[in-house]
Amino acid sequence: MPNPPDAATIDLAPDTLDRLKQASTASVATLLFKRGYHNAYIQGVLPLGRDTGTMVGPAYTLRHIPARPDTDPLEAFREPDHPQRVAVEDCPPGAVLVMDCRQDASAASAGTILLTRCQRRGVAGVVSDGGIRDAAGAAALDMPVFAAKPSAPTNLTKHHAVDIGLPIACGGVAVYPGDILLGDADGVMVIPRHLADEIAAETTGMELFEAFVLEQVEGGASIRGLYPPTEPKTLEAFETWKASRDA
Repeated sequence: MPNPPDAATIDLAPDTLDRLKQASTASVATLLFKRGYHNAYIQGVLPLGRDTGTMVGPAYTLRHIPARPDTDPLEAFREPDHPQRVAVEDCPPGAVLVMDCRQDASAASAGTILLTRCQRRGVAGVVSDGGIRDAAGAAALDMPVFAAKPSAPTNLTKHHAVDIGLPIACGGVAVYPGDILLGDADGVMVIPRHLADEIAAETTGMELFEAFVLEQVEGGASIRGLYPPTEPKTLEAFETWKASRDA
């Protein structure tokens, strides 16, 4: 089977990323499930910061293989073309740096200094299925950082960075360059780029309906016939509710 179309061939609608910024990973998970995408949630990855805002941006990928002594001495970081360093300096503003560490968090994939450099360059966020060192500093950044857990050992002890800008696996999910990542307190969803516009368009109404449902439940309503709206009066009440908000 062929790979998805190259990201450069798929332009997003001007408001797609802004729409997704207002969406939740839960809503996106449901919308992708309806389209047959059952494995789009990056497993084992959560935000390091408690007050992390919603992260949205196209994927910029970095792949690691297992390290070994002849390829990953500490002096490797002196190499100007070390892929980890290159990725930090080349990840485009507004993109999300996504790192494939084979779901091995026994060593870090980055630390506060490199992550601060990403933030300073305007990167939208960082996602790693490995560890993060200097985790308290990373959690304090304004830029969202999602990782498996804090981990003190340097990446060279376990991870050998090899490829930039190629398809990777992160948390058991296929991530192609240019796919759209959405991250919030629940974790990170991967939206295939060719679906991003329609997913974004549907989230607006979905989020609004769930706000209506939550208000009804908080007021004592039963979920029967309400969620999902199998009772016709539910949708009528929803339309009335929307009209009152717009008035």
